[in-house]
Amino acid sequence: MRGMFASVRNVLRVFNVFGVVGVGVAMVLVMGAATLGGCSSYSVPGGPADFRALGITQDQQASLTDKEIAERLARKPAANFPAVIATVRVQDNNYRSHSYHGSRGEGKFSVVTLRELESDVDMERLGKLPMVRGLAPMNRLVVPERVNDEKSLRLAAADLQADVVLVYTIDTRFGSKTLIPILGTITLGVFPAEEAQVTTTASAALVDVRTGYIYGLAESTEKASQLANLWTTSDAIDDSRLRAEKAAFSKMVGEIEKTWVRVAAGYGPTGGPQGGTQTPGAAKTDVKTEGGK
Repeated sequence: MRGMFASVRNVLRVFNVFGVVGVGVAMVLVMGAATLGGCSSYSVPGGPADFRALGITQDQQASLTDKEIAERLARKPAANFPAVIATVRVQDNNYRSHSYHGSRGEGKFSVVTLRELESDVDMERLGKLPMVRGLAPMNRLVVPERVNDEKSLRLAAADLQADVVLVYTIDTRFGSKTLIPILGTITLGVFPAEEAQVTTTASAALVDVRTGYIYGLAESTEKASQLANLWTTSDAIDDSRLRAEKAAFSKMVGEIEKTWVRVAAGYGPTGGPQGGTQTPGAAKTDVKTEGGK
């Protein structure tokens, strides 16, 4: 509080130099500053899952020993085509956000089962990819208590009889840009003097359930912004977060579509010698699980 009134005194001193503050305005400034201590706060969401720690990035592979590298190189694609794709969102351990407090898992990573980013349209796009027999979103019934690496996720995907697991994570950062600092101070935050900025990066990996072979990666970044003042609510800030995250996820789906076309062409029944096998008589169906919050 002492620092807050010191800031007000500094502002008054500047304004008095230019002769723009009277006694009435000065009182309003002081009273307004006293009320700002009760402004709502916003808890930023938890961090993304570190794909390096999961063991599904090229950088992580570069740090392995010769024996570990040999084991990784021995992994071969073994998915059946048309493939069932399990989908799972992972975040840093004990993930929380303004609207979500129910992450699953007590290990190094959390599995988010709330479908707040994944629109029906985007999921249908994934389900309509070539050589895809169906989608199997993971829920609380199959997610293990502890998720420490990609093997934990592959085991859960195997319970769903999936061939490939789509692992994705969301990294959201917050920032602000001051537009008109003096005017915002005079109006005690009533006039929108700042622009709240949210930047989200969505990253994904397509992993063979049987062997851990990585078929491909996808990533996209989107931004959202809105005018803000000192009374901007937590719900308004979270709305910007959701807009950015939904846009990043949808854009990432577009990148996955491009990646999967190459995967199906290279590893499907008409692909090269390392291609997967085709399930006899397989027809395109939807694999559904009951989602949970």
